[in-house]
Amino acid sequence: MGTKLKSKMFEREKDLQSIYRKLFCQMVITAALYAVIGVAAYLVIIRLLERVEIAHSLLNWVELHRVSGFFAYIVIGYTVILIYYWKKPFSYLNDILTATSSIYQQDDKSIILPAPLETIENYLNELRSDVQESKLAAQNAEQRKNDMISYLAHDLKTPLTSIIGYLSLMNDTPDMSTEERAKCGRIAVEKAQRLEKMINEFFDITQYNLQQVELEKETIDLYYMLVQLSDEFYPLLSANGNTINLLADENLTIYADPVRLARVFNNILKNAISYSYPDTEIIVKGKKAQNNVIVSFQNRGKTIPKQKLTVLFDKFFRLDEARTTNTGGAGLGLAIAKDIITLHGGCITAESDNETTTFIVSLPLTEV
Repeated sequence: MGTKLKSKMFEREKDLQSIYRKLFCQMVITAALYAVIGVAAYLVIIRLLERVEIAHSLLNWVELHRVSGFFAYIVIGYTVILIYYWKKPFSYLNDILTATSSIYQQDDKSIILPAPLETIENYLNELRSDVQESKLAAQNAEQRKNDMISYLAHDLKTPLTSIIGYLSLMNDTPDMSTEERAKCGRIAVEKAQRLEKMINEFFDITQYNLQQVELEKETIDLYYMLVQLSDEFYPLLSANGNTINLLADENLTIYADPVRLARVFNNILKNAISYSYPDTEIIVKGKKAQNNVIVSFQNRGKTIPKQKLTVLFDKFFRLDEARTTNTGGAGLGLAIAKDIITLHGGCITAESDNETTTFIVSLPLTEV
């Protein structure tokens, strides 16, 4: 962005130099015309005086003082012309400075400059638009930061409160039965593991935001990866009577980071299973399309409203708030998936219609 700004500033500098050259040319032309008009006026006056007999004395006076008169005419005229064109650049500069001061104003009025400064006017209006967008982006970033702090406080507090509660119960009840103590200990461990998972997610999303992640790419057997993931989710699938139908070329490969790409597909597939109707099929497709590999995950479930589709990959977004406190994650799974795909030079989108939701991942075949 700095290079782009420097380039634009250099262009504006050339525009100003062009304006100065035009003003100089105009000044020279005006001075020449002024001199020509003076000579022409002198000749016309002489001709008129020669035709009038009673004006011979005036004619003699004009002839006698023509050198000094013409000198005075030139000095006065050229002085006015010089002052006018001398002040013109300062007038333009004042207009530019006044317009520059309005760049940071929070109104919708466009900057208007004199016609010769049209390119400067366009540049300042573009700069003003960029400044307003930057301000809005900064405000949105500040709001997201505040939201993140709020979500962090809430999401970390819930399992932590449970852990403290069960450990306190065990500590305050020395005569608790072995079975009850084991039950409380097991629940406390589960909550601690959930807390650890959430903290890891927060750490991961921070890394991706700061672009501190270096991908370790290699050629991956994509078909085998999808088969492995399908097998890993078998217990979760069978609990609700769901199945996975994998439709992909067995020779499908891609150049990517295997660990992080597996995490993307894991997050998407887990999401598809969580929101699928019982006893329905989840269709996973993989194919090559020109210079990309397209992997899609389609499941049958409630249609996602359009307004939620636009924020589905936002951090901390949860499709179903009612199920997140005890069983859901921090709302970072799809956000992390999007960041990983973006690092690979690809994109991820979602479609939902007629109780069918499809996540589509597009990745370049080779290194970008």
